[in-house]
Amino acid sequence: MLTITESAQGYLAELLTKQEDALGVRIFINQPGTPRAETCIAYARDGDVKEDDEQRPFEAFTAYVDARSLPYLEDALVDYAKDRMGGQLTIKAPNAKMPRVDENSPIEDRINYVLYNEINPALASHGGEVSLVEVTQDQYAVLRFGGGCQGCSAVDVTLKNGVEKTLMEQLPQLAGVRDMTDHTDTTNAYYQ
Repeated sequence: MLTITESAQGYLAELLTKQEDALGVRIFINQPGTPRAETCIAYARDGDVKEDDEQRPFEAFTAYVDARSLPYLEDALVDYAKDRMGGQLTIKAPNAKMPRVDENSPIEDRINYVLYNEINPALASHGGEVSLVEVTQDQYAVLRFGGGCQGCSAVDVTLKNGVEKTLMEQLPQLAGVRDMTDHTDTTNAYYQ
């Protein structure tokens, strides 16, 4: 369960009084379940709140929690501590980076799980990595390569014989993968 302390509630309520069009705050995690997970709090305005967001009413505002982020926000704590410089809002979400996937998880979470737990450890030996950009409506995983994979002359082999093969074996609902990396930059390429 996500906890927002009284001091954090007071601080957020004060910030919200300075925003004319804010409905409350929205809490979400970018890239949940991956090493790049980032917990965020933003003003919730018209158009920001999603239909499946969980609404949590507080005395002075409403928090809208992203439904996809909910399992990753378990045991999360939002706190505010005053100090000599004014104060600091902190968000501790110990489960944000933990992969939590099963057959009912969103396809993006399942792809990220395979990328970060199976594919990237192998690419790391060449100084490379791959990340998910999006899943298209026609079920293609759009990927971006980085590190030693960007500009590498063997990236097509890696993409087809490694990444795509692994993802398609584990996620047969995918139609395939597409690479959106700019491979003209060969600065860090493993194979030139």
